[in-house]
Amino acid sequence: MTQRIALLPLVLIICLVAVMSPGCTTDQQPATEPTATVEPTVPAGEDSYATVLEPGTLASFIDRYPVGTLSAEEESDILFMQEEEKLARDVYAVFYETWGMQVFRNIGNAEQTHMDSVSVLVERYGLEPSSRINIPGEFANAELQALYDSLIDSGLQSPQDALRSAALVEETDIVDLQDALSRTDKADIGYVYENLMRGSENHLRAFVRNLEQQGESYTPKVLTEDEYEEIVSTPVRPGGFT
Repeated sequence: MTQRIALLPLVLIICLVAVMSPGCTTDQQPATEPTATVEPTVPAGEDSYATVLEPGTLASFIDRYPVGTLSAEEESDILFMQEEEKLARDVYAVFYETWGMQVFRNIGNAEQTHMDSVSVLVERYGLEPSSRINIPGEFANAELQALYDSLIDSGLQSPQDALRSAALVEETDIVDLQDALSRTDKADIGYVYENLMRGSENHLRAFVRNLEQQGESYTPKVLTEDEYEEIVSTPVRPGGFT
């Protein structure tokens, strides 16, 4: 009895330390197996895929570069990229409303900041944005309007088709940004495009990952197989200003 009484304070101290320690609980819950669902949950760390560019910070940052004189191609590319980022935002808004997948909401919000980032260039160079820039699902560029309509038609068939359509958006964006980069020698424009392309690569990884979580696969339609494999096999590249 005396030995048990002597040990009692030590037992109480051990229990108190266990309760106060991070990650410790008095009752351990058994691990549960994930349930199959057509709506993929957002994996831990998924927010890192939704690359956000803060336009206010961007505007201040690129002030270190001179404002040059735009060529006709550079002007056209900026306005096109503004609408293309809008397309991504508008498509993901429809898919989120239809399927309720969090990945569409997360990346859709990021696409708004990408669109705003191109708008920084529009304002910096005194360009006139599309008259439909504030109308969801409408585009001045006929090519983008046709792409939007096709993506929506396909993505409304199933959650998996929506993810494939979203991956196609990001593929297209990457290639268009690569082309636009080849047509400019302006440091500020190149900086914005490089960051946008990094974001599109991250978003492509996210949509492909969500497909794979459902046992589905994705085949690139715009990128070459080598370009696609290089992107999806490499880690997320954080956005930001450097």
